[in-house]
Amino acid sequence: MTNPTALVAARIFTGEQWVEDHAVIVNENLITDVLPASSIPRGISVANLADSLLVPAFIDLQIYGAHGKLLAVYPEPDSLELLYAYCLKGGAAYCLPAVATNKIEIFHQCIDAVRSYWQRGGQGILGLHIEGPWISKEKRGAHIESLIHSPGINEVEELLNYGRDVIKMITLAPETCQKEIIDCILSHNIIVSAGHSNTGYKRAMQGFDEGISAVTHLYNAMSGLHHREPGLVGAAFDHHSVMAGIIPDGHHVNYEAIRIAKKIMGKRLFAITDAVTETNEGYYQHQLVGDKYEAGGILSGSALTMNKALQNLVNKAGISLEEALRMCSLYPARVLKIDNQFGKIEKGYKTKMVRLNKELEVVTVI
Repeated sequence: MTNPTALVAARIFTGEQWVEDHAVIVNENLITDVLPASSIPRGISVANLADSLLVPAFIDLQIYGAHGKLLAVYPEPDSLELLYAYCLKGGAAYCLPAVATNKIEIFHQCIDAVRSYWQRGGQGILGLHIEGPWISKEKRGAHIESLIHSPGINEVEELLNYGRDVIKMITLAPETCQKEIIDCILSHNIIVSAGHSNTGYKRAMQGFDEGISAVTHLYNAMSGLHHREPGLVGAAFDHHSVMAGIIPDGHHVNYEAIRIAKKIMGKRLFAITDAVTETNEGYYQHQLVGDKYEAGGILSGSALTMNKALQNLVNKAGISLEEALRMCSLYPARVLKIDNQFGKIEKGYKTKMVRLNKELEVVTVI
């Protein structure tokens, strides 16, 4: 055991409420207490963070690469190190790198890269998010049409067995996958998210009731809300428990649409970056156009960090700071069913926290 440290901040957001002039006692990688600064036990070293805001570390469940190293093009630990450095700069101490519709050997190589990253002691990478190829051709967006298909059970089991303990989330279109496929994925304790889907409302609701627990980048690449067919968007709004990620960059989704979704979904809506990086190799040749990415003229990813997502949620979508913070930390943790360890500043939780200034800019990740 190392010696505990007390982190004192003017305001601390626990994930539930703000507390002022309090200290977070940390020892190694765990929070051991949160208490008034006046009650810090003698003998504990104190780090005074002055007038900073101390908040739970952010979690990004969908990011494809950073600093010119798209994971699908460079499936190696070094790419994950660059990706994680990008995440940390934006306040995300934890993330799920994502790989879009691709060849099976690319998925295998990305799985291997995550394992190698872990073996060399790499931090912050929680696993892998596989997006496609079991999606809708009609709602493929920038995904490669020739690789999209409905899977057989043998294909699914082979990928899941190869990616055991690495694959944490799979995005698929409910209408392309039979129930036995979804049941198989769920049996491996993998989160199934509906996305790139042209499903109708009834099929989507059925999928949610059968275990699909999330929706990938709400509004984008899916059947929209129509008064005669509510579609996947309508089903996400209407279901009692399904959660949905959203990309708050002002390009993927209008800020008023984010505010509407937030009013309806409440605690079920969370933020993702969907961030990519420039590349002229592989299937997805993303090019930076202003402050967004395009591939072949199609919107293909964002240039967000989780810090920028937080600022946009507050300053442009009109969401309260408290809820915006939860959308970037507690709610993503809830999607992965790890909210008993991540997303709060509370006794027994992981130590990673973000120090923000009054302008909501990341000062550092602690």
